[in-house]
Formats: sequence, C-alpha cells, structure tokens
Amino acid sequence: MIKEQLNILINLAASDMTVADKEAKILHMIGKANGLSRDEVDTMMKSPKPVGDLSAFSEDQKFENLYHLIQLMKADGQVFKSEISFCEEIAEKLGYKKGVVAELSSRIYSDPTITTDRKLLMERAHKFLK
Repeated sequence: MIKEQLNILINLAASDMTVADKEAKILHMIGKANGLSRDEVDTMMKSPKPVGDLSAFSEDQKFENLYHLIQLMKADGQVFKSEISFCEEIAEKLGYKKGVVAELSSRIYSDPTITTDRKLLMERAHKFLK
C-alpha cells in the first residue's frame, strides 16, 4: 500500500514537469519512514506509474493521502494550476468532492514540522466525502 501512496505523491510532484529539491526531500522522508530505501524511491521517481483505483483505502488512509498530497503540493513554495487539478482529481478518486482541496490547503503547511489539528482537518474533510 505504501508504494501506491508514494506513487500518488510522485505523480503530483512531477505534475509541473519537474520534481523540486524540497519535493524530493519530502518523498525520500516519507519513503524512509515507511521502510523504503533511497534507491527504491529514486527508481519510483524516475518512472512513476499511473494512479490506480484508490477506493479500497480506509477513511483514515484516504485522509492521510489527501493530507500528504496537499502538503507536497505546497512544498516547493509554488502552487501550479496543474498541481491543484491533480490534487482535485486524486481527491475525487479517494471519494471526496473537489472542494476538499481548497478547504484543507489553507490549513495545511508545506513544512512537515508545523503540525495542525489533524482531527479538526479530518472532520472538515469528512464533510466532503461523497
């Protein structure tokens, strides 16, 4: 499951045609935290797979994916329309309405050391489930 989740993030990072250093750093950090080597993450970044069916994820997994996706979108300090569109597309595949991205992105920070009230964010996201 972690490789699928990381692949989603890699697809987002590459959606503006380049993976910024900050984005790569976050991808490596998430990979390492989940037992993947730097080489495994690098290999995944070189050839990301298309995003598959995400409906099997639990509600917690859906939220975690969405949270990390939005965090990564903001990592390089620039948010491109292509990244927002990709986040909205993934949110829909996860079973959310597109508006969840705008709702959560104002409360999720690009710096992983700055934490927000995840319970509150999850409650807000829940309102957008289809």
